[in-house]
Amino acid sequence: MKQTSSVNTPATSASTPGNPSQALLLSMFDAAIASAQPALCVPAYLPDPASLGNGRLIVIGAGKASAAMARAVEDSWSGPLSALSGLVVTRYGYAVACERIEIVEAAHPVPDAAGEQAAQRMLDLVADLSADDVVLCLISGGGSSLLPLPAPGLTLEHKQALSRALLASGATISEMNCVRRHLSAIKGGRLAAACHPARVITLLISDVPGDDPINIASGPTVADPSSCADALDILRRYGIEPAPPIRALLESGAGESVKPGDPRLAACETHLIATPQMALEAAALVARQAGYSAHILGDSLEGEARDMGLLLAGIAHQVAARNQPFSAPCVLLSGGESTVTLRGQGRGGRNVECLLAMAIALDGNPRIHALAGDTDGVDGIEEIAGARIGPDTLTRARTLGLKARDSLANNNGHGFFSSLGDSVITGPTLTNVNDFRAILITA
Repeated sequence: MKQTSSVNTPATSASTPGNPSQALLLSMFDAAIASAQPALCVPAYLPDPASLGNGRLIVIGAGKASAAMARAVEDSWSGPLSALSGLVVTRYGYAVACERIEIVEAAHPVPDAAGEQAAQRMLDLVADLSADDVVLCLISGGGSSLLPLPAPGLTLEHKQALSRALLASGATISEMNCVRRHLSAIKGGRLAAACHPARVITLLISDVPGDDPINIASGPTVADPSSCADALDILRRYGIEPAPPIRALLESGAGESVKPGDPRLAACETHLIATPQMALEAAALVARQAGYSAHILGDSLEGEARDMGLLLAGIAHQVAARNQPFSAPCVLLSGGESTVTLRGQGRGGRNVECLLAMAIALDGNPRIHALAGDTDGVDGIEEIAGARIGPDTLTRARTLGLKARDSLANNNGHGFFSSLGDSVITGPTLTNVNDFRAILITA
């Protein structure tokens, strides 16, 4: 799979394996990614140029899809370009050329100084707006790391160290984002509060289980009902000892975010324009067109990746052996975001860890194929979206001297599947609707 040069064209398979089951899995993954392309989902939510009057349209945002979203705004904006300006920050390698909106690249998943500087510039950009101005905020997954402006008294180094600890702890994305909101000068509604009294329209591409806006990029433009005490409880739960300034900030309550009912957010509106469920439905349509019944198990599955792989394998075995709870041939689809508690020194990746555990549990079942990948094209920190398995996966691995259980114990899913040539590589997909898993069970 590769990303074409046009932001209006979804990722497509550069090559497909000779096995038709594997080819169908890749086609479903393509369809999921294509359904969430900003060029398709942004235009319908742009404000009417006539509503601006003498005001301006200021475009801001952050996330792996934010640059492509900004390009979609420029391509579809029917008002004068002179009224349009802005700044968005995206992951390194995800920039898309824009004419009026500045694109900045920064680090993900561990933040860097480029993101910190971009976040400060974004706050400066929305200072002193009037009620005639409209702020269009483009938010997608990855925005938490890309807007790492620390709360007063904290440094970027504090946030980097805590990010690494949270990523290795097995904490869920909602738990990590709760902590992030209370250590930030821009998240947890603070960006929207800074835009007051301007009207704020937030367009969200969801990458989080449940699609709660407060958890998408840690909610920079929405009210946050959680508290500093909640953040402290999460750190205690995972045995993370924060740096003394972080602990002091949370224990004092000085890190409280913007709460529901805050009058500065009265002129804010929020729209979910692409979600994991939409992507799964697009994949299901491809499966049905190929003659398979398709069943969505859930768009917000969470838990340890290896446990999820074991569970999904059990369901697939039951379908193949007993036609329960669904009759074969069929496709089982799921989304959400699993977690990995790091124990080894391998190349990681939550989707490949889930898939490797699934392959071990399936033990070469001749009727089952599967694919797992991240729709943003990056599983963990590798520039690899995910991988695929088939009935011969473990046999081919043994031929190469690979031990699947050892690879799983070492959190080395990417190393395992790369050695087999079974990685799924998309390049930057310019969107992000979380994890995608498809299990195909033949007749």
